[in-house]
Amino acid sequence: MDLSERIQAVRAQIAAAAAEVGRDPSEITLEAATKTQDADTVRSAIQAGITVCGENRVQELCQKLDQFAYDGAAVHFIGHLQTNKINKVVGRVELIESVSSLKLLEGIEACAGKLERVQDILLEVNVAAEESKSGFAPQEVLAAAFLAAKMPHLRLRGLMAIPPVAQDVGGNRKFFHKMRELYVDIIQKMGDNSSTMTCLSMGMSRDYADAVREGATLVRVGTGLFGPRA
Repeated sequence: MDLSERIQAVRAQIAAAAAEVGRDPSEITLEAATKTQDADTVRSAIQAGITVCGENRVQELCQKLDQFAYDGAAVHFIGHLQTNKINKVVGRVELIESVSSLKLLEGIEACAGKLERVQDILLEVNVAAEESKSGFAPQEVLAAAFLAAKMPHLRLRGLMAIPPVAQDVGGNRKFFHKMRELYVDIIQKMGDNSSTMTCLSMGMSRDYADAVREGATLVRVGTGLFGPRA
């Protein structure tokens, strides 16, 4: 299959998974994870119907922005963001999905304030308590959400998670289910402060269908669209 056919195939699987649980497929956004893809490939994906691109690395993001590779689509930052590179990302992407610590939260607020911008963010949750991954522990997220809501230059849009690589089919559904419960609980507890929280970003190439079944509103697919990375 070519790129356009793979995009159609992924969209069809998203629609099928949504239908299984009575969801409207239009509620779910397919985000192309464009790590290691060149500008021409990104342009081709957008021409084939991709509306959101997610970039993992700051250097790649900046290069592709300079090449106008994302024209016609929104661009998100989905990788680990170091505090010394915040100024290269804030104000240049529609959404930073990987806000994983209070230090990063405060740094983004300060940078956005200097730019007189409001930056949309997601809070990253280390849902499986993996030592190798960053992110807020589930029990820490509510306090971080309330803090973010008080920051004038941030707009909290929701939560993001990267569960472990599942060894078995359906192995990550328990983590996706836990994320959905956490997401709903935070929205209820934040009341009026939760009005912008409409995004639950979870699921990648191996497990996005299960993420959709458990309530994801955005799935991040790379290999499933572009094939294995070199």
